[in-house]
Amino acid sequence: MRGHRRKAAAALAVASLAASCGSTTASPATATRQVTAIPLSPATSLTAPSGATWATIPMGGTGPNLFWQLFTLPAGGSTWTLRTPPAIATNGALILATAGQTLTAGIRPSLYLSFSPVTSTSDGGIQWTTSPPEPGLADVPDALAAAPGGQMIALDQDQHVSEATTATAAWNTMTSRTAVTATPSGRDCDLTALTAVAYTPARIPLLGGTCARPGTTGIFTSTAGTWNLAGPVLPAAFAGARVQVLRLTNTGTGDTALLKAGNDLIAAWSPGDASKWTLSPALPLDGTSPMSASTSASGATAVVLSGGRGEILGGTHDPWRPLPPLPAARAITLAILPDGTAEALAADGATLTIWQLATGPARWFKVQVIKVPIQYGSSS
Repeated sequence: MRGHRRKAAAALAVASLAASCGSTTASPATATRQVTAIPLSPATSLTAPSGATWATIPMGGTGPNLFWQLFTLPAGGSTWTLRTPPAIATNGALILATAGQTLTAGIRPSLYLSFSPVTSTSDGGIQWTTSPPEPGLADVPDALAAAPGGQMIALDQDQHVSEATTATAAWNTMTSRTAVTATPSGRDCDLTALTAVAYTPARIPLLGGTCARPGTTGIFTSTAGTWNLAGPVLPAAFAGARVQVLRLTNTGTGDTALLKAGNDLIAAWSPGDASKWTLSPALPLDGTSPMSASTSASGATAVVLSGGRGEILGGTHDPWRPLPPLPAARAITLAILPDGTAEALAADGATLTIWQLATGPARWFKVQVIKVPIQYGSSS
């Protein structure tokens, strides 16, 4: 029954209207009226190239009683399953990265944990393999990226970028915000912060950041030992807008970026080496703030906005589509399944409720409830 509902719900999530770079619409954006963005929550989901969907969300209470949990929906499956890595304190956020069949999770420093454990699974979370710890992942959803063969890149909370050549290799510093800022491209951008790391399908490292120079997209690629600007050129309407890279994610066949340009959100897709980008229509924020964002292997993007709102973008030729008011909960993670169906994971205490988006009219309906065995007091 649930599989049939998923197929019906997919009609809303994948419905498309022609939109391209040339038809990008924008609200006037100038540096004088830009809205300061808050960092996106690491509460996110992604669909791996294998077809499995992974989602992370904070649950439990507050302080030492808040624990981030990891859930997975296998390819072709109908129910979510708890797969939080065992024997690791998850009071800090879980940062996710995929490469082929492998999911890698890094845990942010929190409480008495001053570094970031890194662990990976290739069998859907049944068994986990520990990698050398990272010094301390940054508080952004794309602070960790992985490539086939175990290669990893990470952004830490001190704005250093490190790389591990295999899953068992030690982390070595690759660059830093200070070093990138000193390059010609860094000066052209007037880089103020690094906000994301990723790989292209050819395993070329990418960095995302915030440029103080209006109208400049801070996506950098490593070429011949230096960092060069490789981000999309935005329409003229955004020439005076400060651009921030909120997400930068490899989908297996390309890279998806989510940009905040002035008072608008714009998604961008690169099919290979980050030399060419396709832009979505602009989404005016109208006084709201982006809270979290999720992606799928197809490049679809779902965004949670302040005020209980959400928007979904099916792909490169689709418009942004508003979602019905999100289910009431202490924390929400949106997920886009491989068939285009949208689901909302809503956490309250130790209870996770899965809501699926249905059409005619668009509404959320409950499909699953999971009781999570949280060990309150174990981190005190």
